[in-house]
Amino acid sequence: MGYAAAIPDHDRGRAPAPPPPQAHAGIGDSVRPSAPLKASDWLEAFSRIADDVRRAVAPLSGTEDGRRAHSRGAGGDTTVEVDRVAEAAVFAELERLHDRGERFSVLSEEAGPRDFGAEFPLVLVDPVDGSVNAKQGVPLFGLMLAVLDGPTVGDAFAGVVVNLATGGAWSAVRGEGATRDGEPFKVLERTPGRRFEVVGLESTPRALALAGPLVESAAKIRILGSMAISLALTATGALDAFCAPIPVRVFDTAASLLLVREAGGVATSLDGEALDSLRCDLSTRATILCAPTPELHAAALRTLRETR
Repeated sequence: MGYAAAIPDHDRGRAPAPPPPQAHAGIGDSVRPSAPLKASDWLEAFSRIADDVRRAVAPLSGTEDGRRAHSRGAGGDTTVEVDRVAEAAVFAELERLHDRGERFSVLSEEAGPRDFGAEFPLVLVDPVDGSVNAKQGVPLFGLMLAVLDGPTVGDAFAGVVVNLATGGAWSAVRGEGATRDGEPFKVLERTPGRRFEVVGLESTPRALALAGPLVESAAKIRILGSMAISLALTATGALDAFCAPIPVRVFDTAASLLLVREAGGVATSLDGEALDSLRCDLSTRATILCAPTPELHAAALRTLRETR
């Protein structure tokens, strides 16, 4: 029985954390897959998860039921109903992988760490990136899933970002490139001109002031409310740069940063420091500046540095 199905109706007003996987009848430690999952296998599992999460979240977005608040999640934010049902769908599929013999661990923004029999691979889960959009009915919120063979950002070897409102998906495999909706993409060429055409920002009001020089150098600004999707769009060249001038949780961005890297883009802190060595946990934070090309990243970094 999956985690969501095991919650009695009278308890659905609370947000219990998914329980650790239990041994099922006929399935024991002797059941092992013939070989560890490859990156492509993980992406197939992530695709199934995304379908399930979309089905679970769609009826709740923009409704009072979807906005219902529960307890505070492991990441420190208040879990609302859309978060809860999305995470339940994620863990249902991960439990099925465990039941067939896969061993891994999970770190989720809502439930925190979960042990499925091995420290690595480590699956990172942000079930609804852009929860405010989801609960308010703004059709731009995402699912972020990444799998790592070590503890840091640079250890991500496969990841996916899905726009849960539209179904659009961006995925990447370390050393094999990035895709959009299953097809390789070419980074959009920048329109000639000295100004940045479109710059994306993290969605707090303070970000506008702290990124002031970059804002003033841009023809247009986009504040989307989902960092995972904003970074994915930057990887494709839809945004000339994305800036999070207030330190954000690095773990939420693991799949998106892999996308940026595999698409040929660059992501650093606002000080120009690499992010790959940062640990993917619930406490590590960093500022982020990314762009789809090294040239645009250098220009954005120079713009910020000239006035700091």
